[in-house]
Amino acid sequence: MDNSDALTAEELKRLEQGDDTALAELFSQHRERLWRMVNFRIDRRLSGRVDADDILQEAYLDAAQRVHHYLEDTSKSFFVWLRLVVSQTMIDVHRRHLGAQMRDINREVSMHRPAYTQATSVCLAAQLLGSMTSPSQAVQKAEMARLLEESLEGMDPIDQEVLALRHFEELTNSEVAEVLSIQQKAASIRYVRAIARLKDVLKRVPGFFDTQGTTDG
Repeated sequence: MDNSDALTAEELKRLEQGDDTALAELFSQHRERLWRMVNFRIDRRLSGRVDADDILQEAYLDAAQRVHHYLEDTSKSFFVWLRLVVSQTMIDVHRRHLGAQMRDINREVSMHRPAYTQATSVCLAAQLLGSMTSPSQAVQKAEMARLLEESLEGMDPIDQEVLALRHFEELTNSEVAEVLSIQQKAASIRYVRAIARLKDVLKRVPGFFDTQGTTDG
């Protein structure tokens, strides 16, 4: 798999020597993208308790403790590895704060990675309806979110993930392929298919395009 995120020999050497500054620099380089992932995936019930920055701070400490795992196979994307650490940290944070309130993580895609703490369909619906913020839209947004979540759940779970990774987390096609352990060609095909199916889903949600306009962005 083509890996444009491969670390340089100097970066690897510094990590192998336990250089904390090297890890801090690399984490900083990817922080914006990791923040985007956390902000997309975080359960909205945690609002006011923790935020993306809190989770990233904890994830950095986790990464420092586990960087030796990455060094066992440096052929993989360092960003994808960091993203995995952050996702595992998110699960721990959600369990501490929500406990039994957590949604069934078995609804998530099992692809040799931990399940997220909130169904992808819920995250997608929240993002798609994010611009409906006025008090007068509150009831309409809640009902539309319910309908949208139900419709999205009818999509193939992997297609949901590809859509979330490409369209909202803004991963490259090669990164999506690595995250989901599929071929790059398959990831590309699935993304095109997922976009088409999303448009069909949105057409079936009454009033969605009246308030949101197009989703082609």
